[in-house]
Amino acid sequence: MATTTRGRPRSFDRGAVLDKAIRLFWRNGYEATSVRDLTEELGIGAPSLYNAFGDKRRLFAEAVEVYDREYGGFIEAALTEEPTAKRAAARLFAEAPARYTRPGLPAGCLIVTGDIGTTDKEVLASVRRIRQAKVAALTDKIKADIAAGELPADTDAQALARYTMSMLSGIAQAARDGVPRDELERVARIALTAWP
Repeated sequence: MATTTRGRPRSFDRGAVLDKAIRLFWRNGYEATSVRDLTEELGIGAPSLYNAFGDKRRLFAEAVEVYDREYGGFIEAALTEEPTAKRAAARLFAEAPARYTRPGLPAGCLIVTGDIGTTDKEVLASVRRIRQAKVAALTDKIKADIAAGELPADTDAQALARYTMSMLSGIAQAARDGVPRDELERVARIALTAWP
């Protein structure tokens, strides 16, 4: 169904075009993706791009949000569905290698690598907020487990959460580098052994 802007029907499916933009940013990152790359990949002219999404920075911000919800989401699912932080971490490490090496999709994670090479403060801040929110959510779950006696009282919740998210980022980067899924699974199993 076409949507309208200023009385004229839009000649493209906004959701489909946004998905193409997500994949382009996922492959190349914000800085290495030009407006020309976007218009060529999306099959729309620059005026249509600006009219539908605003500038490149706003398109990237929307792409990251939608990516996190549509292609990511496994971190939030593990944190909300698993009863303990350690079980959530085990699930994250079990699922990450497959998530970061899905056939037909770019390898790795847009949230991890989308801002590489840019000095744009707004772009850096938008991706950093998402990463920090994931660390904070895991930290809170770990603290709850410490309070419930599920983890030792001397567990450093912040450091353990940061370690876990850093390992997931490393697995995502290794996937981008072409490390095969079975090797990433071995790395993930080792990473879980650091948990008390």
